[in-house]
Amino acid sequence: MIKSFNALFVLIILTLTVRAQKPVIASDSVDHHIFNHDEIHLLEDPEGKLTFAEIRGIKAEDFEINELSTPQTRNLASTYWVRIKVKFDSPLQKKFLLEFFDQTIDHITAYIPDATNKYRERISGDKLPFDKRTFQHKNFEFEIEPVPGEAVYYFKVKSHQRADIIIDLRSMDWFVRYTLEEYFFFGIFYGMIVVFSFYNLLMFFAVKQRQYLAYVLYVLSVGLYQMSIDGIGFQFLWPKTPILNDYAFGIGLYFVSVFSLLFTIDLLHLKVKAPVLYRIMTWVIIIRTGFFILCIVYNHLFAYRLIELIPLSISFIAGIYTYKKGYHFARFFILGYSALFLGFLIKLLIEITDGAINIGILSYYSLSICFILEMIFLSFAVGDRVRVLKLKKDKAKQRAFQEMKQNAELKDNLNRELERQVELRTGEVMEKNKEIVQKSEIIEQQNAELLKINSLLKVQAEEIAKMNEFLTQDNNELQNKIQTVTRARIMSADVDFGEFSNIYPDEESCYKFLAELKWNDGYSCKKCGSENYFSGHLPLSRRCSKCSYEESVTAYTFFQNSRIPINKAFYMMFLIYSTKGKISSHKLSEILAIRQSTCWSYSSKIKKLMEERKKTLRNAGEHGWSKLVLETL
Repeated sequence: MIKSFNALFVLIILTLTVRAQKPVIASDSVDHHIFNHDEIHLLEDPEGKLTFAEIRGIKAEDFEINELSTPQTRNLASTYWVRIKVKFDSPLQKKFLLEFFDQTIDHITAYIPDATNKYRERISGDKLPFDKRTFQHKNFEFEIEPVPGEAVYYFKVKSHQRADIIIDLRSMDWFVRYTLEEYFFFGIFYGMIVVFSFYNLLMFFAVKQRQYLAYVLYVLSVGLYQMSIDGIGFQFLWPKTPILNDYAFGIGLYFVSVFSLLFTIDLLHLKVKAPVLYRIMTWVIIIRTGFFILCIVYNHLFAYRLIELIPLSISFIAGIYTYKKGYHFARFFILGYSALFLGFLIKLLIEITDGAINIGILSYYSLSICFILEMIFLSFAVGDRVRVLKLKKDKAKQRAFQEMKQNAELKDNLNRELERQVELRTGEVMEKNKEIVQKSEIIEQQNAELLKINSLLKVQAEEIAKMNEFLTQDNNELQNKIQTVTRARIMSADVDFGEFSNIYPDEESCYKFLAELKWNDGYSCKKCGSENYFSGHLPLSRRCSKCSYEESVTAYTFFQNSRIPINKAFYMMFLIYSTKGKISSHKLSEILAIRQSTCWSYSSKIKKLMEERKKTLRNAGEHGWSKLVLETL
């Protein structure tokens, strides 16, 4: 029985030993150490309500042992408590600090014990202004002091996007040296971005090809994205505006995606080489823009970064397609996107496996390294395309030189042939000149004779012109007499519409008659009585120069607002007057080709007017029908 109890006790001790948290040794021989596996214990607080006092009261074995190389905040709604142990050697000459690598963590509250085992609270995270940090560094650092034995450190971590909890114990000397080296390499990286951008911008201004501008914008977008995720942008560009940390990386990634597609379209000439891929990329840009707008409204959607695999894959496929079609410089394009595809693939595998294959700092910076490789290969692609264009240009120059040489030889042959032809033609021209001189003398003699004849013809022309003047006068008098006789016959006899139209052939002649009849005694404005007027907008209308009242030629006449042609209205009045109102409306309709009801309406008005003006019409003679035109006499 005692042996069984001893065995059980040993088993329990061994189990507790296995679950016990392994402390990290801080000594003068240690420069830095990254916490992993059983060195980090986690506790998920789904509601985020646990206090530090409650956390200290929780047993160590209730914390979850980290089984991943790099733990992550997988549940974005939860708060994570991190527990680590550090054992300090004594005596200790070095100073140490704890550093969090991931700059996208929103809030980190550190609880640091001192020599008296009292905890001091330190707050950091990308939700605080940059100048609130103890160390003006892109990462989050917390200075620690040596304590006797083992020190337990607690960290409260909360982030709206999945973040890596990478904790590194660093000596102060190592931190300074590492920081200088890190910023040196950052300087090289961003310097490369500036150099690539400036060089290709100059190329754009030199050759005016859009792919250079698209590449410049793409490289700058990569720079913005990298500055957003590695904390450089927050440190140097918007240190007073931490809210931009929630949007800057998403904005940079959107521009990377869009300008990458535009660069692919222009570099590979997809609009001509692959119209289907061109249309697909256009729709991807439109859809990606819609998703970006949605992310601006709901910024937690920015966490879905792997959506960029879609435009990346399409660009990769386009590069392979154009390369197979003979676009050989696309090989560097394929290599560049292969590197970038590798970076996204690593991130995808980390996401799928929940960080099981996460290998710490290398996987954290994998995408940045792949971006550098991609930019280098894309620069080779652009340069190779320039080389291909230069070769084509040189070949074109050689062909042009050969053509110019051939053209020069042809020109020399033609010049020699032309000189020979000119000599022959010159002899022929000299002979023809002699003939022309002889013919000129004959022509001069004939011209002299023609001048004499012309003078005689001029005299005859003058006599003919005088005779034409006399004939014109006689014709005018004859026309006036004929018109007078016709008018008299019209006014006194029964004539048809064709004969009547000789006097009033169109609206203008009718309007002219009305104007003479209305204003025979002079113009007087109906509104103000002024006698001065201008021509109006309507045919033969008059506009008062004083009050601007415009009076049409039919106003205040029987024909005002008439709906039938005015020359037919004239003829109708003439027929009714000449027949003393005995002609029927049916007869008028037949003669004038107007509806019988209209003829009846007009004839009724005219007959009524004739009855009213019976006395005036009694001795009116041949012009009696014109007495019916005006409203008042």
